[in-house]
Amino acid sequence: MNTPAQDLEHLKDWIGKTEEVDDVVTQFQIHGLRALFDDPTVPKEGDACGPMDHWCFFNPRVPQSQIGEDGHPKRGGFMPPVPLPRRMFGGCRATHHQPFRVGEKVHRKSTISDVVIKPGRTGTLVICTVKVEMRGQSGLAIEEEQDIIYRDNPPEDAKDGNVGKTNPAPADHDWIRTITPDPVMLFRYSAVTFNGHRIHYDRKYATEVDGYPGLIVHGPLTASHMLYLSMDNNRAKTVRTFNFQARAPLFDIAPFQVAGKVNEDGSNSLWSITPDGNVGTLATVTYV
Repeated sequence: MNTPAQDLEHLKDWIGKTEEVDDVVTQFQIHGLRALFDDPTVPKEGDACGPMDHWCFFNPRVPQSQIGEDGHPKRGGFMPPVPLPRRMFGGCRATHHQPFRVGEKVHRKSTISDVVIKPGRTGTLVICTVKVEMRGQSGLAIEEEQDIIYRDNPPEDAKDGNVGKTNPAPADHDWIRTITPDPVMLFRYSAVTFNGHRIHYDRKYATEVDGYPGLIVHGPLTASHMLYLSMDNNRAKTVRTFNFQARAPLFDIAPFQVAGKVNEDGSNSLWSITPDGNVGTLATVTYV
């Protein structure tokens, strides 16, 4: 059942709401993340973190009684109480000033900068944009804008629960890599990022409640595979900006690919490729 847009206007009252969280960059979590990506190095105190390692930190740890049916914290705290059933990570635009370091105390301030309510092809969409500033003991480390998307369940005749618009993936890549996701990979990423969303580890929920054909690969996990492909081909450089946008979901039931190329201005264009040959995620990275 579609929720009329006018019934959601009160959600804009959340614009300007802030949340501040402190954390510590622990060796255990960074080691777990590196192991997930087949990196054998063991982080030591003072070592620099990678440009996607901050996803391990600042994640909400609410009491079990405050967890919603989908595995996320119940709505209505920092994020607005959007009544639409599906929540997805739509994309992120990040600027990296300096890395976090293992062992340091870190701070994050999040501000809801916009709430957009608009019609979609299958019903109303709510897009919440969150501005994030992350600081370490040496000052500003990372600035991000994150898009969180809420929508209704798709029509019953929607194929595989996927109503996203897709386009054929480019074929002019300089590099390409095949990723074979499986439930263990998704569980490990959920564990190291403290992500309780059931679509990543509960197959019965993902297939029978949300109507997907399998477990969904986390958006930041896909983006990490894309960024590591680029970094492997730019080893003497440091990431300055990394922007990515999800276009279509990827599942654990088939391998997918990540690909990229160097642009004339020196930036890298990156994309993931679904088993059907379509774009899954688009990204751009710049270096200094």
